Amino acid sequence: PAVPETPAPQAAGSAAASAVEASPAVDAPAGGLEPALPLALGATDVRADRISGTRGIGLLAEGEADVRRDELRLQADRISYDELTDEAVAEGNVRLQKGGDRIVGPRLNLFVGDQVGTFESPQYSISRPRAQGGAAAAGSGAADALLLEGENQYRLKNGTWTTCEPTDPDWYIKARDLQLDYDREVGTARGGSIVFMDTPLFWMPWIEFPLLAQRQSGLLPPTFGSSNKTGIDFALPYYWNIAPNYDATITPRFMGRRGLQIGGEFRYLGETYQGQARAEWLPEDRVTGEERSFGSLQHRQQITPRLSGALDLNAVSDDAYFEDLSSRIAIASQSHLLRQGQLVYSGGWWSASALMQSYQTLNPDPEDYVAPPYRRLPQLKLNALRADLPFGGLFRLDSEYVSFKHTENNRVEGERATAYPQLSLPLQGAAYFLTPKVGVHHTSYDLDRPVDSPALRNSISRTLPIASLDGGLIFEREAQFFGGDYLQTLEPRLYYLYVPYRRQDDIPLFDTSRFDFGFAQIFAENLYSGGDRIADANQLTAAVTSRLIEPETGAERMRVIVGQRYYFRDQEVTAGETPRTDSRADLLGGFSGRIARHTSLEALAQYDADEGQTQRYNATLRYQPDYAKTLNLSYRYSRPGYVGSGLRDIDVSGQWPLGGRWFGVGRVTRSVLEDRTTEALAGLEYDGGCWVFRVAMHRFAVEADDVTKAVYVQLELNDLAGIGSNPLNLIRRSVPGYGMINASSADRVFGAD
Repeated sequence: PAVPETPAPQAAGSAAASAVEASPAVDAPAGGLEPALPLALGATDVRADRISGTRGIGLLAEGEADVRRDELRLQADRISYDELTDEAVAEGNVRLQKGGDRIVGPRLNLFVGDQVGTFESPQYSISRPRAQGGAAAAGSGAADALLLEGENQYRLKNGTWTTCEPTDPDWYIKARDLQLDYDREVGTARGGSIVFMDTPLFWMPWIEFPLLAQRQSGLLPPTFGSSNKTGIDFALPYYWNIAPNYDATITPRFMGRRGLQIGGEFRYLGETYQGQARAEWLPEDRVTGEERSFGSLQHRQQITPRLSGALDLNAVSDDAYFEDLSSRIAIASQSHLLRQGQLVYSGGWWSASALMQSYQTLNPDPEDYVAPPYRRLPQLKLNALRADLPFGGLFRLDSEYVSFKHTENNRVEGERATAYPQLSLPLQGAAYFLTPKVGVHHTSYDLDRPVDSPALRNSISRTLPIASLDGGLIFEREAQFFGGDYLQTLEPRLYYLYVPYRRQDDIPLFDTSRFDFGFAQIFAENLYSGGDRIADANQLTAAVTSRLIEPETGAERMRVIVGQRYYFRDQEVTAGETPRTDSRADLLGGFSGRIARHTSLEALAQYDADEGQTQRYNATLRYQPDYAKTLNLSYRYSRPGYVGSGLRDIDVSGQWPLGGRWFGVGRVTRSVLEDRTTEALAGLEYDGGCWVFRVAMHRFAVEADDVTKAVYVQLELNDLAGIGSNPLNLIRRSVPGYGMINASSADRVFGAD
């Protein structure tokens, strides 16, 4: 039977009257909801096996009853609909669908237009797209009753919420009163707890949590761990989402050996500026008996469209702060804390900058003194680049004025002014390039030496012409290797450099040290960083590179490079090292590429042909057949006397599935010369689908008698929080090629490291 279409009363708050159309039901697919057919906006469509009622008053639909209006669809065994009040009462196998929302239960009272009503004993699944893109975020659960309080508003009595699959979830939030506000994308639980594997982990009298993994004020899950420096380490952070562009985290941290520390971080973001400030305070260290603290500020600002500025300020109360209170090697081993402010002006083809820079130098070991670097108070730079000169010429200017100061009284201080104008003419074709270049490097010093220093020049001027010629050819051919077709290249390159000698032995080394020898350095103009030494040169560098390129994709399969530098005169300018007298430098060789389908090799060697011995070499072999499957083997060697007492290190690392959703990660770095393990990591990960468990044990030794041990334990509930101490940064650094086994939500906003 069918009821003719009639006007229905306008529902409160609706923009227009709806229409009711009743017709026999169309069979829906078993176990699913039939896609809704197009309707006029605001119209109500009712279908069922049997429909009875009075036009304009109400009707009763029985047998696969189906009511639709716009995106909302209601199905049940029996639905009564009151047109006067716009109320539907559904009974028996009730299913409510709107967009990505699905709710099922035995009975529902619903005011259709207002989307207000009560669902008895429901099970639900609510899906929404993430603001940052990617896959939609879904929450699901069950309750004694679900109150629909308008569009995107749900309230559950004795309800649960989880991002796991709705049937038998591994974890969920359980609360006496649970409100889901999908307008604000915030959930609120009162009288609730987090339940994992049927075991309550935390009781929460009140908590707000993100429904779509966005920022939200409230207590974050605690982090905990252990190390031999801090003992039991427990922190309970509170996150304050002050505004969309401001937030703060306040973290009380209890360390069993050290005491109670208070830490905080404030982040801000504006249209023209951004930054963060951090602070930590330990009123009394139980081990040292001292007050200990740390503070930092990083700020960047675009003052005008062309003028920008930055601040980077860091300070700690004592030299051993990081070594005692951090279990991460990257932090515990740092020795210089930067303190600087900078202004940069961009004029298009030229730029100018001003810098004030100093450091706090840490010396935790009195027997291993670390000298403070020079302070730049100030450093002024003016640089220019014009690539539009006649005939394709290029002009470049590097200039600088800097005043060097030092905290130690017996150090030379002074001012240095540098100007280095350069002209080059880059010539390039499909199979060649050639770049002649000339420049004049002028430097002047005004020095203030200690009273007891030898009689040396205080006013020094140094002018050096610099000329170079850089050229190369590119040959290509089609070739077959390893059973495949490739494009093979042969790329010879020559680089000639001439710099005359100027006396520089009485110029202090403010910011200068020798570059590490390698492929980048043999094609550089100077042996030294900084501006206090300009090496004399009459030399030629020759190198040849060959590549295998996959013609279909353009991807490089393999690369081999060999290079050597030849000298036409002995070295005269030094920075304290023994001057070179050989006619040629060590031979450099490098290889990188895939040697099998899933295996890659990277290697670099430096060979002294005159003495017939290898100075150093590094090799890394990686086997990576699939995501989250990687094995790495590295070996590093340097000859004793080349750099200190030499180096022989073996490094083994990897990530591999162990079966049953378990993954193992690990790394061991061992010094063969010292016969000791310098760093070791062992960890396990379990992918529970909607959660991940991680445990990791880390040991590192900056010195043989200074060992730090730490244990990390984390339970990560997807799209909610990471509970425990997060070892992810440590694992990523330790295991090259590491693959995340889940889409992590445990960033620092949600209780991560």
